[in-house]
Amino acid sequence: MAEMRSFYLAPEAWEPPCILDARESFHLARVLRLRAGAEVRLFDGCGRFGMFRVESVRRDAVQLTLLSEGREEPPATRCTLAAAFSKALRRTWFMEKSVELGAAALWFWQGDYSQAALPEAQKQSWQAALLAGAKQCGCATVPALTLMRGGAEAVASRRGDFDRAFLLYEGDTGGRFLDPADLAPPGNVLLVLGPEGGFSPREAKLLAAAGLTPVSLGARVLRWETAAVLTLGLAFLAGQKR
Repeated sequence: MAEMRSFYLAPEAWEPPCILDARESFHLARVLRLRAGAEVRLFDGCGRFGMFRVESVRRDAVQLTLLSEGREEPPATRCTLAAAFSKALRRTWFMEKSVELGAAALWFWQGDYSQAALPEAQKQSWQAALLAGAKQCGCATVPALTLMRGGAEAVASRRGDFDRAFLLYEGDTGGRFLDPADLAPPGNVLLVLGPEGGFSPREAKLLAAAGLTPVSLGARVLRWETAAVLTLGLAFLAGQKR
């Protein structure tokens, strides 16, 4: 388990004077009850981390001094999971796991069969879930989160940005399963997941025509968040074998 004295400091706040935001300051001062002189680990969500000394403590503004810093090695395979928006109750749980499993980016898009509407803006709880995942596993990078407008067409238009792209399809894939070898380093990989209701025939045809390979995760019906975590888990294991 990661060291509990780990806090998020936004990239733009990394230069002195380094001051934690109100949420992180409250956690340091009121929950952990740390005082001036304590040393803590900070990360910026973009791969940078460092050890800091606490200089002054207020409930809503903790000031620190940088002692040393480093940068996390980027993954050899960068996996982007494009997940159709879902009303899944465990969405924030999935987002925590996406950090632990090293997703490079998360896209939420509106599927024809999505059972909830894509919100106008990201929810604060989503960012909190990503940061909680980073603190849990001790990493310094959180996935870039995008609300992608334009449905399957918008996803298909980005196929050229990736070395490999897969459609996690519940229909006929001709016996083709997602294999860890598909996710082996190096490269940029796009993984497209439908909503709880699956892909519409129109979406499946459009995405396959754009160059995404339809693959199966098996015959068993999986919940939206289970399929998402399984997919990222396969990518994580493939990356450990480099």
